[in-house]
Amino acid sequence: MNHKKRHAPPKASAMIEALRGLGYSTASALADIIDNSISAQATEVHLQFDWSGLESRIIVLDNGRGMNDAELEAAMTLGTLNPLDERHSTDLGRFGMGLKTASFSQCRRLTVASKCKGGKIVCLRWDLDAISSYLDSGWYMLEGPAQGSEHIIEKLTFVESGTIVLWELMDRVVTQDTDSNHFVDLIDAIELRLGMIFHRLIEGPRPDFSLLINNKRVVPWDPFMTGHPAKALESPVERKLTASGIVEVQCHVLPHKDKLSESEFQKAAGPEGWTSQQGFYVYRNKRLLLAGSWLGLGKGRAWIREEPQRLARIRIDIPNTADADWKIDIKKSTARPPVFVRNWLTKLAENTRDKARKVFAFRGTPTTCIGSEPIEHAWRVEHMKSGIRYKIDVSHPAVSAVMDACQAHKDLVRAMLRVIEETVPVQRIWLDTAENKDTPRTGFEGEPNDAVIEVAGILFNDLIERKGLSIEEAKTSMLKTEPFQKYPTLIANLRSNE
Repeated sequence: MNHKKRHAPPKASAMIEALRGLGYSTASALADIIDNSISAQATEVHLQFDWSGLESRIIVLDNGRGMNDAELEAAMTLGTLNPLDERHSTDLGRFGMGLKTASFSQCRRLTVASKCKGGKIVCLRWDLDAISSYLDSGWYMLEGPAQGSEHIIEKLTFVESGTIVLWELMDRVVTQDTDSNHFVDLIDAIELRLGMIFHRLIEGPRPDFSLLINNKRVVPWDPFMTGHPAKALESPVERKLTASGIVEVQCHVLPHKDKLSESEFQKAAGPEGWTSQQGFYVYRNKRLLLAGSWLGLGKGRAWIREEPQRLARIRIDIPNTADADWKIDIKKSTARPPVFVRNWLTKLAENTRDKARKVFAFRGTPTTCIGSEPIEHAWRVEHMKSGIRYKIDVSHPAVSAVMDACQAHKDLVRAMLRVIEETVPVQRIWLDTAENKDTPRTGFEGEPNDAVIEVAGILFNDLIERKGLSIEEAKTSMLKTEPFQKYPTLIANLRSNE
């Protein structure tokens, strides 16, 4: 059956205005521009932020291979690439839309100029105000820069090859209420974000490329504190072969705050803070796509970002052939793991989250045993149908010593312990932990103080005098007892009757 066809092209002004609402931040939009520079084999990318009120500009200049006139026209045309087409393994694009949609989300005038090695400068421009003025609503690009912007394009005369992307009329970046301080704050926030997105490409003695903002080199931010000696976990890389390529995963548990200097702790928090930065980090060709998400995983219900797991960060590397499986969007800001890796990732994440929770709860020393000997804890957890209870362990040396010494008043001691158990301020501890974003401290933290030394001496002498242990046996017993297992040097120096 033959069907009549109707030509139904979208109206340019309406379509572009709709594309402006895709939800890019300024940092994510610039990251899309930088992706194109990397794909063009640039070794340097310079971002220049020029403040001039509503006439402010952002300029991206790279030293990549550049484009001729036909290539530039294709790059500036919406929808010239099919996302289903096979790409080079190092290509960071997918939809052929990033340059345009990212730029339109921030500005009303996009100018791109480029120069190939041995070629001349070519320049095309999208001007949304001009498009909206055309009665036929056609898709018209303009040749050359806008009046007053010629000097920016001339920067290409000083390089062998490269590309300039120029944003002007940045109505989504600079508004009537924006002042120079807001603009500087925006630059700082963008620098932090780009330092995270491209950290694996710009870090190390031989980085893939250099990224500069207003002639200042962007500092990479490694979310995993790779190689830090106090890390609780830095697992070997695990690999899984899938239909769309190899997926690699490495699990990390960062050090507790007590193991870090103040500057290390502040830096490791990242652009969004400790709690928001936990979870999976999804990379493609070393470029970060998604930071700090549990990807909807979890048994029973999806995990959410909570304080006890804030030290857990898991790196996932996917190939660019896996975009469809992982549902990577145009902005490169969302990802969903396919069914065939969800159980694998969930298991790895469960182990990492559990390790992170223990490090957080025990302030970096989640020791449960020394060698093959378990630690004798003062508190034990009872799991019942009605919930969880916390009880004092009467076998703990400090507790059992009092019970034995107070035989005549054992009932009073038991009553006292029961009162303590029933009045543990669990909800208050939970609220204080959530509000302060750290577990409450006790007097037995850090280096041994006078109180620790006094209590240790009393229990040490009790083990020798009442239980008849030798000095070495008493020391061995205390090293298996909470909280003294944290002070091996103190225990080693104990002497009878001191």
